[in-house]
Amino acid sequence: MTAASGEAPATGRPVRLPRSARRKQLLAAAQEVFVAQGYHAAAMDDIAERAGVSKPVLYQHFPGKLELYLALLDTHAEAIVESVRAAMNGTSDNKDRVLGAVRAYFDFVDHESEAFRLVFESDLRNDPAVRERVAKVEQGCIDAITHTIISDTGVSRDRAELLASALVGAAEVTAQFWLHGGRQVPKSEAVALIAALNWRGIASFPLQGEPAGRAHGDG
Repeated sequence: MTAASGEAPATGRPVRLPRSARRKQLLAAAQEVFVAQGYHAAAMDDIAERAGVSKPVLYQHFPGKLELYLALLDTHAEAIVESVRAAMNGTSDNKDRVLGAVRAYFDFVDHESEAFRLVFESDLRNDPAVRERVAKVEQGCIDAITHTIISDTGVSRDRAELLASALVGAAEVTAQFWLHGGRQVPKSEAVALIAALNWRGIASFPLQGEPAGRAHGDG
């Protein structure tokens, strides 16, 4: 039995798990296979074997490989969006908010599960359902930051959304560049560098009711 299956009784019979636990187990096995092989090379047989279950058991939960993949995307999409929301809601200091948003992306790509590959480096990006979910990840993060920018600066939604998209794009691209470059810069320093770069631009927009020079938590 593999680690994904969790348990192997002495009788050799599969352990009957609650439906939610079985689903979680199958998703974990599928993620390992998709990350290692890519979507197109992965087979349901491989996923069932990794999970230590029969194919009929796998099909009871997921009618096909695409449904498995989309379920994983949904899980990880929500995780990264929630991390960015937490960065926005966890403090009133906007400099820390920018730092937290950048850190969310670096933490996501640096996680040992390599779940980021399912979201940002999928070989299934041309599938409409996958493309829609990836777009929702980016838009969810942009929306979280947009709301904060509007609340604090009073700029129009169009302008706030443009600023938010710049921050999200910078965080996503630089986090992946850092990872694929072999983590040459310590993560904490890399996060601080990118956050400082973004902050220098965003801080030029003063808080509502504040004069220029006291922007976004300065002083």
